[in-house]
Amino acid sequence: MNGKTKVLVIDDDVNICELIRLYMEKEGYEVLSVYNGKKAMETFSNYAPNIVILDIMLPGADGWQVCREIRKISNIPIIMLTAKGETFDKVLGLELGADDYIVKPFEPKELVARVKAVLRRYERKDIDVQEVVYPNLVINKTKYTIKVNEVEMELPPKELELLFFLASNPNKVFTREQLLEHVWGFDFYGDSRTVDVHIKRLREKLDVPNQVWQLKTVWGVGYKFEVK
Repeated sequence: MNGKTKVLVIDDDVNICELIRLYMEKEGYEVLSVYNGKKAMETFSNYAPNIVILDIMLPGADGWQVCREIRKISNIPIIMLTAKGETFDKVLGLELGADDYIVKPFEPKELVARVKAVLRRYERKDIDVQEVVYPNLVINKTKYTIKVNEVEMELPPKELELLFFLASNPNKVFTREQLLEHVWGFDFYGDSRTVDVHIKRLREKLDVPNQVWQLKTVWGVGYKFEVK
């Protein structure tokens, strides 16, 4: 292999794929394009990219499905392309585990900057084992695993990162904006409701009675991982 960072572009618009390829190759990336959702998963497994740029409206299988399937087997960064730009789309994409999104039409230079930022965040993850342990709860951010009452659970990457961050700072209150900055990165242009959605899902999954820890809402401020 040539050691270049590999970008997989999944979009049915050949012109957009070509535009992205030109700009990415100019920056030294290797680029492969796929034009439908069904072929995307097969290509993903064979190509083993470092980052995926994924359109929502695709023939075969839409971007939501592709994002869901990728997240079952990999934590690599995903940037979603949307022509809509509606809050609902952004929140749903981020719920499914996308790392960022960009609205069409976009400046190719902005997309390149987003790709670099997301890769930086991804590569910044420490090589050391990152683990927090509480009674009946073990969150390992290195392996992206969580155990509750000795039973391993499946969590999407962003939910695990949010829980890990809060549990690493017990009893400290964070605003939604602070959580967006720490967990999604300061260059994430999101909606603070994304945090609410992730907290709600975590609560549903961690609904275990009589624990010394809980995800607590601090009204008018934000959230904290409370340890009694």
